[in-house]
This record gives sequence, C-alpha cells and structure tokens, in this order.
Amino acid sequence: MTKSKSFPATNNCASILAAVALCLSSLSVQTSHAAPAFRPPAVPLVTSDPYFSIWSEADHLTDDATRHWTHHEHSLSSLIRVDGKAFRLMGNNPKDIPAFPQVSVQVTPTRSIYEFEDTGVHVQLTFMTPALPDDLEVLARPVTYLTWSVHSVDGSKHKVQIYDSTSSQLVVNQEQEQVTWAREQAGDLTLLKVGTEEQPVLRSSGDDHRINWGYAYVAAPAAQSKSSMGSGETMARSFARNGDLPDEDIKKMPRAVHDQQPALAFVFNLGEVAAKPIMRQVMIAYDEVYSIKYFGQKLQPYWRRNGATPASLFQVAAKDYPKLSKRCAEFDEQLTADLTKVGGSRYAQICALAYRQCLAACGLAADANKQPLFFTKENTSNGDIATVDVFYPMDPVLILLSPTLAKASVVPILSYAASWHWKFPNAPHDLGTYPNARGTDDGGEGMPVEESGNMLLLCDAIAQSEGNADFVTPWWPQLTQWAQYLEQYGLDPENQLCTDDFMGHLAHNANLSVKAILGLAAYGDLCRMRGDLVNAEKYAKLAKTDAAHWMQAAAEGDHYRLAFDKPNTWSQKYNLAWDRILGLNVFPREVAQKEVSYYKKVMQRYGVPLDSRTHLTKTDWSVWSATLADNQEDFETIISPIYDYLNQTSARSPLADSYITDDIKSDGMHARPVVGGLFIKMLSDKGMWKKWASRDHLKVGNWAALPEPPQIKEVVSTSEKNPVLWRYTTQKPPTGWTEPDFNTTNWKEGAAGFGTNPPGAVIRTQWNSDDIWIRREFTMPTESSGNLQFLVYHDEDVEIYVNGVLAAREQGFNTGYEPFEIIPQALSLLKPGAKITLAAHCHQTTGGQNIDIGIVSVMEADKRLSKAQ
Repeated sequence: MTKSKSFPATNNCASILAAVALCLSSLSVQTSHAAPAFRPPAVPLVTSDPYFSIWSEADHLTDDATRHWTHHEHSLSSLIRVDGKAFRLMGNNPKDIPAFPQVSVQVTPTRSIYEFEDTGVHVQLTFMTPALPDDLEVLARPVTYLTWSVHSVDGSKHKVQIYDSTSSQLVVNQEQEQVTWAREQAGDLTLLKVGTEEQPVLRSSGDDHRINWGYAYVAAPAAQSKSSMGSGETMARSFARNGDLPDEDIKKMPRAVHDQQPALAFVFNLGEVAAKPIMRQVMIAYDEVYSIKYFGQKLQPYWRRNGATPASLFQVAAKDYPKLSKRCAEFDEQLTADLTKVGGSRYAQICALAYRQCLAACGLAADANKQPLFFTKENTSNGDIATVDVFYPMDPVLILLSPTLAKASVVPILSYAASWHWKFPNAPHDLGTYPNARGTDDGGEGMPVEESGNMLLLCDAIAQSEGNADFVTPWWPQLTQWAQYLEQYGLDPENQLCTDDFMGHLAHNANLSVKAILGLAAYGDLCRMRGDLVNAEKYAKLAKTDAAHWMQAAAEGDHYRLAFDKPNTWSQKYNLAWDRILGLNVFPREVAQKEVSYYKKVMQRYGVPLDSRTHLTKTDWSVWSATLADNQEDFETIISPIYDYLNQTSARSPLADSYITDDIKSDGMHARPVVGGLFIKMLSDKGMWKKWASRDHLKVGNWAALPEPPQIKEVVSTSEKNPVLWRYTTQKPPTGWTEPDFNTTNWKEGAAGFGTNPPGAVIRTQWNSDDIWIRREFTMPTESSGNLQFLVYHDEDVEIYVNGVLAAREQGFNTGYEPFEIIPQALSLLKPGAKITLAAHCHQTTGGQNIDIGIVSVMEADKRLSKAQ
C-alpha cells in the first residue's frame, strides 16, 4: 500500500457483507480432519504482535473478560438483544445480564469461531486474523475482523440488535494512565480510536508489559451502525435497556482508564431476522506508529513502510474481506488436512492453536530499505528481542510456510554479528529487550555452542527451501567463523548454558553436542550449494567422525546420556531431528529409534520430561523428539499426551511450551513464538515442505546495513566513571518532593548508582527496597546545547522530573546506559546556566536493581561501514 494509491470507495460494505453471509457457515471448516471436542486452554481472538494479542482464557466467551497474554484485562465486549431481551455474547460484564448459551468453539489456523443458540436464534461470532503466509502485505496488517452472523432457527422472525465495545485498556500499560479518543471517517467507514495522552513511543520495554503508545482503532460501515465513545458500562447499560447508544460522545478527556473505563462502541440494528443469515462486522486494529527501536533507529511497522495510514488500511481491509474470508477458509482447510495427513488429527489441532500465537509473539518492521525484519519477543521468560534460541525453535513454521519471514527473523542477528559491535567468535544470543534492539556488545547471555549451531542449521534449512545458498552470501564470513568455533568447541561442550537455560549450566551436554555436530554438517551442506566441494566434503566427514565418537561417549545401554560424564541419565535429543530433515545423514537411523523407544518408557501422563533431572517438559522439543520416530504410531504416542494436557489443564493460558508432565494444574512459559516449532513434523515430509514453501513468491534482499549509533557527548555526568552525589530516601516522600524548594534535610546522601548488582552496573550505594526517590541540584553548563537527552541506567520503572515538571517516564528495565528523550515542557527548562533540580523515582519488583541518571547531547553519528559490506 502506498500513500498515493487510490483505494476504491467502500460504500458497498453492506452489500459485501450480505453477499458472504449465506456462505459464512461453510467457512467453519467443518471437516473430518478436526479433532473432536477440543477445549483450548485459551482461545486466540485478536493476534497481531506481542502488544496486540487478546485471548479468551475460559471455556465460554462470556465466562471472563478477554485478556492480553499477560493476563491483564484487554476487554472486548459484545451483547445481543433478541426480541427486546439482552444477553452477553462476549465478556463477563454487566454481570446481571445473562450469557447467551454457547454451543461450540473451534480454533483454526486463522480463525476462532464461536457458535451460540437460544430463544430461536443462532449466532456465529468469528474472529479472523488473515495471517496468510504467502501474502506478506496482508499478513502484516494489524487487523482482525469480528463478524456476527445471525439467523432464526425456529421458523419465526426475531428482532435483533448487536452491541460491540473495545476498552481503552488496550492502549495502556497501567490503568492509571490517561487516554484521549477521537472519531474519523474513511470512505463509508466510521473509525473510532483511543490512545494515551502522553504517547511515550518506544520508551519502555520488558516482559510483563503492554503498549502505551500508538492508537487502537475500531471501524464499521457507517450506514449499518451507530457509534459512541464513553463509559463502557454506561454504553452497555443503554444498549441493554433500549438497544441504542448515547447520542453524544463523552468529551471529558484526558481521563484515566480506571475512571469509568472509556470505550469505543458500535451498535447494529439487524431488524427482523429470519432463516436467511444477516451479517455485521467490525474491524479492530492497532497503529503502533513505530514498532521497534533498532540500534537507535525507530522502525515503522511493515504495513506502514510505503505511507499507508489507518484510514487507507481500513478501506483496503474492508474491500478485501470477501476474498480474504475465502482464502482464510481454504488455507485453514488445506493446512489442517496436510497436518492431519502427516501427524494425525490431534497434531493438526495443536498446530492450529499454535499458528496465530507464534506470529503474534513477533513484531514485523521495515528497515531503512523497506525490507522486512521479524523480531521475536521472549514472552513470559524475560522479554528479550531477537533471541537466537527462541527463533531457532520457532522457525520451522516459517521455513515451511514463509521462507521470507524465516530470513527476516535471522537477518537482525546476522547483521549485528557482521558489524563492529560484535567481537566474539560465536553467534550472539539476543539483541536486547523488546522492543529495543540495542545489541549485547558485552557478549550478553553466553550460549556460544547453542547459538552458533542454531544459526548454521537455520541458514541451511532456509537455503534448502530455496534450492540455493545465495541468501547467506553477505554473511558467509560469519557462518564460516561459527563453523570453525564449533569445530574446536562443539563436540564436547564446556560448562555452559544451552537453550534450556532454566536447567542451569551443564558440561559435556550430549544433546548440545548433537547440535554442534549437525551444525558442522549444515555448514558443509551450505558449502556444497555454494560450489565449494572441498569444504563440503571436509565438514561432512568431520561431522560423521564426531557422530561416531558421540555414540561411544554418550552410550547408556538402551539410550544415550544427558551428559557424557553422567551415567544413569537421559535427555531428549530433539536437535537430532535436523539430521533427517536436512538430509545430512550424519547419525545412523538406529540412534533416533533407540531414543524414541526410551522416551516411551519414561513418558509421564502428560508427556515426556525434558531429561532425567525433572518432570518438566518443553512442548516444542517434545514434538521435535517425536519427529525422530520412524512410524506414525510412535509419533502420535509421544504427542497425544500434549493434546491431553492442553485439553484438560486448569491453567488457562495461551499454548504453554513448558509444564510439569504429571501435574495437570501446572502452568509455564506461554504465548511464546517457540510453538512455531510444532510444525517441524511437516518438514520431515519433503513433498509437504516443497508444496508449502513454494507458495512464497516474495523476493526480498538488500537489507539495510545496521544503523550506526548516535554520537553522545556528556553534558551532566552520570556516576558510571566517577561518583556523583545525590540526596535519596527509600520512604515515600510527601507531595512536592520534585520541586526545587522541597526540603531534603532528612534525606540521606550517597553516590549513584543506587541498587544491587544487575549486569554491567556500577553500584556505589546499596538500595535493595522496592522504591527509591533521588534528587540532585546543578547548574546547566554554558556549552549545553543540541539535542539534549537523559542518559539513564534503570532497573526497573523510573520517572524523572526537571524543576518539578515531568521530563521522562520509562517502564521495565534496561541493561546499560541509554539516551532517553525528554518531554518538551521539561526540555525547555534545560537552558545554559539554568539552575536545575533533577528528581527521580525508581520502582523495583524483582531481580537486580539500579538507577543512575545524567544528561547528554545526542548527535547523529557519521556512517561507518559494517563488516557485512
């Protein structure tokens, strides 16, 4: 989409909806392939990226509020009036309005379909996110369609109205944040939007964090609907009482979300409904404006790269709905059929639940050359961005369905490793904390064998998808370096972490050694595709020699050990799956079959534990291990307990990739992108892999060089190099503590940084309570000018004030000193020679903690060529 493109007028929205209403029920994929009566632990409703990810964590859509994957309420609500009586279709409020009986729910790869029936009326409510992997333009749109189809089932006509509302909870991290709202017109569509007043774009990061910049939008055809913006409860009560909304929007804003919870609402009057279905629809979307901070550069969402706006987005989305609904139905049915053919109906249902979750745990941005970059977020672990051992288990779904996105997932790490930032012989672990990809120039969380093997295996898989190794050419020196590292250190890994870092360091890790051996073979395969037959033969032979040694060192009778030096142990050898998938043929087939036979012996009620140290399992790795099986029965034996856990667990979270295999109540890491790895079984069928990967015709390349960091000049120093004194207290001070004339006589004095010992921090004064308030006074240097910003190391939430004026607010934490933009009103006070009182409050929840603040002048750095050029 481009800004200058002229979209057709959408005054035919009503006729479009009417045209597809008759065939809507056929889109439910009522197929023999679907596993019967599957009860998802949570149902995906709106799934675009880590910030716009809303789920129903209940059996019925009316049992609970809809929620962000962090379990915080992101309330979507729907009511229906049938012959004057109101019922709830979605959400648990108002509680005194009865729920309309739900009769079924079905989850397909791109849709969640709810069916309701009572009082002579049948309602189908469909949530469709058209995440079509062969159409990146469509997949990138942050739009979900909510479609109601209503018809009579008792031979009588019924008067029906439908209510839909979207809470302002979607645009805040905490409900005390202030929001504003507005309405727009786009063709014949009414657009309602809400966003925070402050708009702290890309100024916060972390795991348990929700977006508080950009705008949530809801759109519907103006001719079919009435809209209003105001108190969610007031509007719902108005509808329940008389089927209508208030005539005017509430004007009192900004206001906090917890102040009567502002919402965006539409009402549809369907008139008299008979046997012929009548359909109505809203589209819900989120405009982040900027989605990723990439080495100091703000990246736009991919859908915005050519100048698209929310208005143009909704117009084209409305126009495209008929063909997209058909395409989604066909995609769902075809993929479900193939998943069933390869892995059985239970496997197909698990993958259907995983598909949207995987994509929605990533952010899709455009680089300076408008090329796609796909960034994973480590949901429910630590919030890291572009973690290699997260997109390693994720990428099988992309290698199968969208090699373009597989490339886009590895390019940020490849580019970073090829830049002046990275000085280590192994592959990096991650790029920072989502959405801030700043790099880990100190080496970060060390998994040298793990990440080097991961990158080589993924690059070989991507090359095999395309039939050539051209993609890796710009980064061939890095891949060669990683292969050389594995050649030296991979066969018998030293005491280090692997992707299962929650289990701690482990030396002589047998499964990690498998990864290193296959990584070497994968590098040899890439050499073969590049025409370097000498190195191809060298690394193929080396891998087979190492595999022979491995079989002796890891042997433990009827299976292989957890570690070479640990007898009477075992572990899942999930990395071995690539040997057959990539045709490397390094290990004899009996190695895999011996392992599979042993997994069946140690399996618990709800799956195979990760290894002999624990009953915890990883869902993704278990499916990889099941893929080692040489027959369908063994594969289904290993994955069926996973289905049972998901179908029965009382832990109502998005699809968990870790849980305890003998505890149906256990919960674990969830909503993570790693569940894309469940599709790995499809890669073991060469015909299926080729069939699906060949549908991706998008040509990408010419990714922009890694942005150079800005040049930073110190104006007011931090304590990183030399101690700077502050006044501080850990007892909440009275109102006015940020003002210059506030009396701090009773406060203590100490040098920053204040805290314990987070990585890389210089702690000069111990602070280990939940909160600290700090102040310092100084005179702005006479030479202070240019683009002034704070330089801050904070762990965790921080608010900074200049002479009593809020200057910056950052949530979450960082792992080093970073420049932060200053709110204009406070920035205007930082004039040369001005007397300044700098005050800050830092709040800590868990882990390490630290706070230190200075002021710098930030200037665009001269462009330096990266090693990749």
